[in-house]
Amino acid sequence: MHTPTLTNRKALHDYELLERYTAGIVLLGPEVKSLRAGGGQLQDAFCAFKEGELYLLNMYIAPYKQAGYAYVPERRPRKLLLHRQELKRLQGRLTQKGLTLIPTKLFFNERGWAKVEIALAQGRKKYDKRLAIQAKEERRRIERLQKRY
Repeated sequence: MHTPTLTNRKALHDYELLERYTAGIVLLGPEVKSLRAGGGQLQDAFCAFKEGELYLLNMYIAPYKQAGYAYVPERRPRKLLLHRQELKRLQGRLTQKGLTLIPTKLFFNERGWAKVEIALAQGRKKYDKRLAIQAKEERRRIERLQKRY
């Protein structure tokens, strides 16, 4: 059975990713079912610390239709699970100006647990985005030429 992976393609464009971490995520039953059915978005999501714990905020998970009475808000804060040393390291790094934590991917591992790949990121300026697009197009052009010859 194929389980869908959610990716945050906008984040890859808007931010320069410095470090990546894989974190567990605390979900309720209907949320897991909805994600397995492909009902989620990471576009506007971000991570923030509250009382020493890391939370994923503003992530959309569509309501699961067969959930019955078990209503779960679509954009509720969801706790992320990381080792204590990683949390301390991230909290220290976030005090630096211009750094933020964003989710880049949500997937199910081989054991069936929902995991979120988060990245310590630095925002790109408009001209940086243009340079990144130019570099990507140049790489594609070179690959096309290599295939041809």
